[in-house]
Amino acid sequence: MSIALQQRISRTYQPLDAGPGEDDGLAPARRPLRRSSASAAANDRRRRRRSWWTFLVCCLSVPSVVRDALFRGNRVTVLPRTILVPVDRQAASYPPNTVRNQKYNLISFLPIVLYEQFKFFFNLYFLLVALSQFVPALKIGYLFTYFAPLAFVLAVTIGKEALDDYKRYKRDKEANSQLYRKLTPQGAESIPSSQIRVGDLIYISKDQRVPADCILLRTEDASGTCFIRTDQLDGETDWKLRIAVPMCQKLPADDSLLDLRLSIYADRPMKDIHTFLGNISKNSDISETQPLTVDNTLWSNTVVASGLVLGAVVYTGRETRAVMNTSFPKTKVGLLDLEINRLAKILAFVTLLLSAAMVVLNGLKGLWYVYLFRFLILFSSIIPISLRVNLDMGKTVYSMQIMSDKKIPDTIVRTSTIPEELGRIEYVLTDKTGTLTKNEMELKRLHMGTMSFGVDSMDDVRVHLQTALQSQNETNFVGYRPKRGRDISSRVLDIVTTLALCHNVTPVVSLDGITTYQAASPDEVAIVKWTSTVGVTLHKRSLTHIHLQVSDRLLGDSKTTPATSAPSATAKDQLLSYQILNVFPFTSETKRMGIIVRSEATREIWFLVKGADGVMARLVRYNDWLEEECGNMAREGLRTLVIARRRLSEEEYSDFDRRYNAAQISTSERAELTRAAIGGIERELELLGLTGVEDKLQDEVKISLELLRNAGIKIWMLTGDKIETASCIAVSSKLVARNQSIHTISKVSDPTRALDELDILRSKGDVALIVDGESLHTFTQYHVETFTRCALTLPVVVCCRCSPTQKAEITSIIRQYTGRRVLAIGDGGNDVSMIQAADIGVGIVGKEGRQASLAADFSVTQFSFITRLMLWHGRNSYKRSAKLSQFVIHRGLIISVMQAVFSAIFYFAPLPLYQGWLLVGYATIYTMAPVFSLVLDKDLTEETALLYPELYKELRKGRSLSYRTFFTWLLISVYQGGAIMILSLWLFEDEFVNVVAISFTALVFNELLMVALEIVTWHPLMVWSEIMTVAVYIGSMFWLKTDFDMQFILTWVFVWKVAIITSVSSLPLYLIKYLRSVHSPAIYRKLQG
Repeated sequence: MSIALQQRISRTYQPLDAGPGEDDGLAPARRPLRRSSASAAANDRRRRRRSWWTFLVCCLSVPSVVRDALFRGNRVTVLPRTILVPVDRQAASYPPNTVRNQKYNLISFLPIVLYEQFKFFFNLYFLLVALSQFVPALKIGYLFTYFAPLAFVLAVTIGKEALDDYKRYKRDKEANSQLYRKLTPQGAESIPSSQIRVGDLIYISKDQRVPADCILLRTEDASGTCFIRTDQLDGETDWKLRIAVPMCQKLPADDSLLDLRLSIYADRPMKDIHTFLGNISKNSDISETQPLTVDNTLWSNTVVASGLVLGAVVYTGRETRAVMNTSFPKTKVGLLDLEINRLAKILAFVTLLLSAAMVVLNGLKGLWYVYLFRFLILFSSIIPISLRVNLDMGKTVYSMQIMSDKKIPDTIVRTSTIPEELGRIEYVLTDKTGTLTKNEMELKRLHMGTMSFGVDSMDDVRVHLQTALQSQNETNFVGYRPKRGRDISSRVLDIVTTLALCHNVTPVVSLDGITTYQAASPDEVAIVKWTSTVGVTLHKRSLTHIHLQVSDRLLGDSKTTPATSAPSATAKDQLLSYQILNVFPFTSETKRMGIIVRSEATREIWFLVKGADGVMARLVRYNDWLEEECGNMAREGLRTLVIARRRLSEEEYSDFDRRYNAAQISTSERAELTRAAIGGIERELELLGLTGVEDKLQDEVKISLELLRNAGIKIWMLTGDKIETASCIAVSSKLVARNQSIHTISKVSDPTRALDELDILRSKGDVALIVDGESLHTFTQYHVETFTRCALTLPVVVCCRCSPTQKAEITSIIRQYTGRRVLAIGDGGNDVSMIQAADIGVGIVGKEGRQASLAADFSVTQFSFITRLMLWHGRNSYKRSAKLSQFVIHRGLIISVMQAVFSAIFYFAPLPLYQGWLLVGYATIYTMAPVFSLVLDKDLTEETALLYPELYKELRKGRSLSYRTFFTWLLISVYQGGAIMILSLWLFEDEFVNVVAISFTALVFNELLMVALEIVTWHPLMVWSEIMTVAVYIGSMFWLKTDFDMQFILTWVFVWKVAIITSVSSLPLYLIKYLRSVHSPAIYRKLQG
């Protein structure tokens, strides 16, 4: 930030009652800010002037970069804010709560679309050629022969862009028109989403989208909690628990909020969806201030999953977390289009060179510069505008073939301009949850040191539970027993009960009586479901209590009366209650979760802990089996959790509680003091056992990843999940080879340490890298080039705890530093930025919704479909487009060579050889169908392409369309054009019209033979296109009497002359192709042979 800008901000925003020398930092405890009236008025005037300038520049601007900067890159507030509730006038200084995904408006549409078209050399060249026909001295032939093809191309493009943007407009209008209820002194009134302002009190119902970033004030649940779904924000399908502000939840009614003068301090807008700093006070009373954390927030685009809630809006529009983590799409241009654009420039140089040669060889006589331009127009067919039409139509055919492929059902092509890019991919960036996995967890293994239970032996767990329960005189799930002397049944009972208590899972009962479990981690849900299957069910949970239900099958003949009753409990089931004293959630720093509970039956206090083996190994008592078994489960791809416990005496807990509460209210070093307090009881934990949870992979994921690796494609996993989870999936999916070592980099925030980590990584060589989001941020901020060069040499890279913008940043970095094609695939709203930043974006329709699918270039229903998309459809699209484009260029070159020979023989006069309908028909009805039928060609069978993925490596080299192949076709065109024209002139009769008839007929038949030469696999439509084209051409001879003398054409002389010319021009190429197929066949030919 510049010094001038800092001074302007400091003059505009002044803290209340700030004395000289008072700290003006952005601390959470900072007093509310207010804007001086003079500065506010001046800023309003500047804002109005800036708005008019923005509007004017946008109307005149053409590049999309400028458009995006003006309409989407508006300034985001850089300072924290203090919001008074109910809303006051200050809300007007914040951005409106509107959704706008349109690329254009009514004024900017035509200039921007035309710019996007004419920035390509092809279209710009033909625009200049067409405009030259308005100059009488340069006019050659009919005007429509130059304008019609260009107008057709532009009409198709403009119509497509208009339709796409209209669809975006309708989606935006629908989102902005969604109605919400706003709490006002006059009661609740309905307002559209676009009219919501900062400070408004908004009701949000169950299954309703949160329209803006809000602070949760009240819920209809008396406990003050609710669940939200965040799948469109962070990609996680599990429900998140949110807690209402205590001082607001305690009020008797919602209207009571209007009587309070609530003051909400909120930190500046930022992208981090896992962090929020703020506080709330009422009636400006600092003594009644309560802290606000991320647990009190409702971010925009999340969905309320339970009950009715009331929130206060703190961020709107472009300042919301969802918008700040979204990158807006840019027009994607395929590599093939860029290559053709470069070839067009070479063709333009050839045209200029040929025209200059004609003028120079004529001795620069007369108005030579006029002749130069006339020759440029005569040879303009060297750069065929029909190439754009043919390629666009071909891409449409490829898209239809993909969508009609029954082996990848429900696949949708949303961007039909880049299907050939599927054949040039070198990097695949994939999400984890819902993309590689089904996000369906299941507990597969329970290990207790001396005994292990697998899927097939889970019935033994029930037997042990039943034995332990029936042997006890009183039901006590976590009753203290010395470890020495406990039998295996008691140990099973201890670990099952600990698993049923140590979690953040909440049971939710639907209206039809079905109970579902919700938690931030799917692992916890899987474990709680497993405890229910063995007879210990999580019956009910609140902020203060957990209730467990024991199946009567485990109690046997016990007649004990349940302590409490519940609708879902049977007469013989037993319910036990536990008071929740403290909960310590899982974090990426601690890598463990803990809970302190008190049994209401025995009054015993237990500290229960579960976490990653790397951390828990230091906290539990000595054992000789934990490390080995954790390694065994990890190699099986299971997510491991170590389970432990410790009994606390009343005195010990009282001392902990005192130190913990003091740490929680501390204003400095709160995190360190909290960790120290918990660390006082996290020692000498009793190791109960080890769980192994499997995250089910998508169908055929392992096979698909193997095929992609064999095809030479490097795969990166970018996920928002934690390191342990990502590493397990990387192993189980075979993304990481069985014997491949893994190098993990985490919690690196120091630039110097980051360099040391990179040095260590380089010394290890061929390893799989796992890096977390914090370290990734450090690398990309300070050592982006060093990190990128190092990571690109590795076979596998897994990035964990990635934000949506980090995913997009990594995608852009790979594209920038490699210049290779990148494909990104995901299924959640948090993957949209990555999908749009990649050369090819693939969205999966799944449990996380359709947001990724709608934003992607291709929509599929499962990950394995991309192998067929790339190895088969990508190959065909690229090969066919390359062959089609080169043949269309050849078609223009050969007629230009004939024109050059004709002009050279007739004293270098700039006279057209063919004009009118002959010139128009040559590129349309006489050759278009056979040439376009090349989009149906296949160079190998589908089985071969999928059986030998190594063939895909050849596609990335770009040999199908290269300078070598281009100049080969250039030489072919020079030979054939020269042969046809020279033989036609040598064999012509008495009239000039016979030369035109002979040469043009030989040219058409030569092109038909060349199409047949290029076809590898014949399709019935190819045969019909050749036959119908011959019939149409012969029929048109009777109609174009000015160009064809039918008396001469219907003679054997005409036939044998055309046959000789065509044979001389085409037969040598057939001979060359035969000799090449015998002595140097293609690799795929050897495989199929």
